[in-house]
Amino acid sequence: MKILSLDVGMKRIGVAVSDELGWTAQGLETIHIKGEDPKESFARIRSLVKEHHVTEIVVGLPKNMDGTIGPRGEQCQQFASALQKELHLPVNMYDERLTTQAAERTLLEADMSRKKRKKVVDKMAAVMILQGYLEHRKMKQS
Repeated sequence: MKILSLDVGMKRIGVAVSDELGWTAQGLETIHIKGEDPKESFARIRSLVKEHHVTEIVVGLPKNMDGTIGPRGEQCQQFASALQKELHLPVNMYDERLTTQAAERTLLEADMSRKKRKKVVDKMAAVMILQGYLEHRKMKQS
């Protein structure tokens, strides 16, 4: 049972996948969106779901620091809803507050150049979203 994680942005979508046991998250790739609509990524996401035998998807939900959901969060919710209808898989939302900043900080600490960071920050954020989601699920099951 593998879980796919998506960090959805307007120009890029970071993608990560769990291991079979749901313990760890590994970054897969960054999907680049050429047009205005992130839904153009659905074909690639469908391909990754099939390739990795994914049974569930997690989409990062960017909440405001006070816990409310703003316009960007609403866009992610709409994306997740459309993706669920398209792929007929469970799609869950997971609070992604500060994951992109944490990913950026981790890459800075690794002394990665700005150019290289830009290429991997979304994928790293997807890993952090998925790892948080996996740990949250384990705590709920305990």
